[in-house]
Amino acid sequence: MAEAVVGLLISKLSTVLANEVVAGASLFWKEASALKGLFGEICKAKVELESMKAYLRDSEKFKDTDETTGIFINKIRELSFRIEDVVDEFMYKLEDNKHGGFAAKTKKRIKNVKVWHRLALELHDINAEIEDSTRRRDRYVIQGMKRYSGSGDHHATSNSQTLCSAREEDIVGIKDHAAKLKQWLVGDMEETNRKITTIWGMGGVGKTTLADHVYKIVEMEFDAAAWVIVSKSYQVEDLLKKIAIEFGISIDSSIMDMKRVVDVIRIHLEGKRFLMVLDDVWEQDVWINNIMPVFPTNCTSRFVLTSRLSEVASLATSNCAIKLEPLQEIDSYMLFCKLAFCNNDEKGCPSELWDLAEKFLKRCEGLPIAIACIGRLLSGKPPTRSQWENVYEKLELQSTNNVIPGVDTVLKVSLEDLPYKLKNCFLHCAMFPEDYNLNRRRLIRHWITAGFIKEIENKTLEEVAEGFLNELINRSLLQVIKTNAFGRVKFFRMHDILRHLALDKAEKEYFGKVYKGSGTFSVGARRLSIQSTGVAPLSPFGATHLRAIHAFTRYIDIDLLTHILHSSKMLSTLDLQGTQIKLLPNEVFSLFNLRLLGLRYTGIVNLPEALGRLQNLEVLDVCFTALLTLPKNIAKLKKLRYLYAGARPIGGPLTSLVGTKVPRGIRNLTGLHALQKIKASLEIICDVAALTELRTFGVSDVTSEHSLKLRSAIVNMNHLVHLSIASSNENDVLPCEALRLPETLSKLKLEGQLEKKQMPQILSSWSHLNNLTQLTLKGSKLDEDPFPSLVVLRDLRFLRLVNAYDGKKLYISALSFPRLTKLVLGGAPRLNQVEIAEGALGNLVELELSYCPKLKRVPHGVRFLRALEELHLIDTADEFIEMLTKEPEANEWKKELMKISHIRKVIVESTEKNFWRRIIVSTKANEFAG
Repeated sequence: MAEAVVGLLISKLSTVLANEVVAGASLFWKEASALKGLFGEICKAKVELESMKAYLRDSEKFKDTDETTGIFINKIRELSFRIEDVVDEFMYKLEDNKHGGFAAKTKKRIKNVKVWHRLALELHDINAEIEDSTRRRDRYVIQGMKRYSGSGDHHATSNSQTLCSAREEDIVGIKDHAAKLKQWLVGDMEETNRKITTIWGMGGVGKTTLADHVYKIVEMEFDAAAWVIVSKSYQVEDLLKKIAIEFGISIDSSIMDMKRVVDVIRIHLEGKRFLMVLDDVWEQDVWINNIMPVFPTNCTSRFVLTSRLSEVASLATSNCAIKLEPLQEIDSYMLFCKLAFCNNDEKGCPSELWDLAEKFLKRCEGLPIAIACIGRLLSGKPPTRSQWENVYEKLELQSTNNVIPGVDTVLKVSLEDLPYKLKNCFLHCAMFPEDYNLNRRRLIRHWITAGFIKEIENKTLEEVAEGFLNELINRSLLQVIKTNAFGRVKFFRMHDILRHLALDKAEKEYFGKVYKGSGTFSVGARRLSIQSTGVAPLSPFGATHLRAIHAFTRYIDIDLLTHILHSSKMLSTLDLQGTQIKLLPNEVFSLFNLRLLGLRYTGIVNLPEALGRLQNLEVLDVCFTALLTLPKNIAKLKKLRYLYAGARPIGGPLTSLVGTKVPRGIRNLTGLHALQKIKASLEIICDVAALTELRTFGVSDVTSEHSLKLRSAIVNMNHLVHLSIASSNENDVLPCEALRLPETLSKLKLEGQLEKKQMPQILSSWSHLNNLTQLTLKGSKLDEDPFPSLVVLRDLRFLRLVNAYDGKKLYISALSFPRLTKLVLGGAPRLNQVEIAEGALGNLVELELSYCPKLKRVPHGVRFLRALEELHLIDTADEFIEMLTKEPEANEWKKELMKISHIRKVIVESTEKNFWRRIIVSTKANEFAG
């Protein structure tokens, strides 16, 4: 993927040349002369590389089958890296000239004249090597390449901004297995027993697809369900903590020991019917010694294990194992057609392409992952014979001399077909650990700060990056794990087969290296992914070329990190998220080129004023740390785009945050897109008014005296999407009556009381918020009078009221909240009646009523909610709990059953009485309810 390297370098050279006039404004004619020579060599390199990029795009497919081409491409990649090193050093020295007094600056400029001459000479030599390599290449023309000349760059298909629809086609050929698995899981739910089912087969055969398909169907039948990816390199402690989290158990993973985690899992699942999927199990010991003893035995429990190994499959309860084989010809053909012609209404293959379709399928060997990749690839091309023959010839070229036979060839061609702008993005995903759930927002920030993303037309960098992500998903190169309420990807991962190929390519091409403490670090690799606590020290020479360090381990040796950073002057990304590091080495603050500093969920308690030296920093993430105050010099970081703060209170809830103090001068950071969660003051809110590019803004400790200033600040935020405002304490009134919320708002969270007399006007003033989809009110003190004003928010999908309703009766009128899918009402001490009119909440899927001690009955009108699948009643009136302990024949109990007979999952719980029950509506009750 040398084309991707060259493309990225051309973009960087363009940026340098755009600043030529500024850089050349020198005090000394000698320096100006030296700079002129350097810029001349940079310009020459840019012109040559631009001409070469098109050649690299076409020649890449030959490098494994033609030795001369491979040598040339590797040489160009090496020279491109050397050019980047020269350019980065130049920018570093140029920036260093700005620091210090007049005498110090003058001394540096005189000294740098020699540096400019040296760098210009280095570039001159590199340019000469490029010309020499090009002449050598021209002596050995590759005849086959003539067929591909002028093919042009590939572009993302029209659906790059949106995901393909739900992929029912992925279960082609396994429907019988799905029916069998479903029956095993829910066929005898009345029995209190443990059942283990296994799905096994070779990689890419569809084990996870089958398990996921059935999991989504039966999940609601269980009181608790969890899906955990085990992977080959699991750690028992981390695995158990993941299981707890997936079951929805709140734990502090940083301090809880393994025994405590086991205890909370057992307590949580005691007496429940639960489902546990362990995906990608590599050894029996995971289950026998580490997992099975954790779970209580007096439950109806169902386990699904997926694995490549027959030994793991043998753990299944008798006759409850499924072995998946590659698809038969007819099923392979059906899946191929659905994917290759997904943009056509008929989904059929034209007769003139039948023979080519057969050839493609022969290469795929019946593996769904290969069929999906090649099918998606072809779906983005015109369905003509010439286009398909072009793709098939690439397959032929890849498999010459049996370099990469069979399925790997198909997958590799899918990678090679990527537009060069996507190639770096895809390889970057492989730097994360095996089976890692990648977060959309985090990854997009990585891509942007790495320089992979450039603005296109009127789209922001974030929009372009999300389009790239969707394109990778639509090509079946990434798998969606979770979407949000609006269909946008939230978490995704890379299939281990594709990751293996991507890692192999990343290492060979010096893109990056995953380092686990064994083996040698590839000299020249640009990115280092640390995935072991036992990483041996790297040689300074090995770290010289690093541009990014990602740590995916809880503990990292500070001396090791210092050692690496000392030799990595040009580092652009340092992401230590989740490590327990408490203090950053001083070397961090000498990294002029640093664009991203990720410290989320670390133990950092302080950042020094030296932070202001990181003039190129674009992302600073210190959210969920112990950092209560940001240094004054953060105001010097003019390029900062994302600032995520908010400290985790000692002993507080795991998800709670307190505001972080930011210094005066924050108004200078006019490029900020995200600023959260900061502590309010009059001066700071005045400064925030200058931040008109904000998309995300979170502020805490707001009081009435901030009212007018906050209004003025928010009025200027014409792009605001997420807004969070919290009062200084639960008894303070939020100054919302003066706010004019922007129409762009999608998520709104208000923590604090609303002025009682002004409440109807405040809520009614939101009628223009047509984009608002999520609303959280905490401590608002709503009651019967103002609540109806909320119905103006007709596009809400998620409404959460926490200690926010103070009325005795809650009435939801007809046609209210037509798009709402989830309603959470928690902490309503006076509420004794909930009434839902027919026609209200027509799309509600989940309803939760919690901590309502006077609520004695199921909400009246809940029977009208035909889309409702889950009802949670937590800590309601004692009388209600007592009624549930009576015989189902009791008349008042039958009346309640009538209301809920259509709901798949009804949970009643009392935390004080340690009572938990899932209401099972019997056939007799259903008949009565009918």
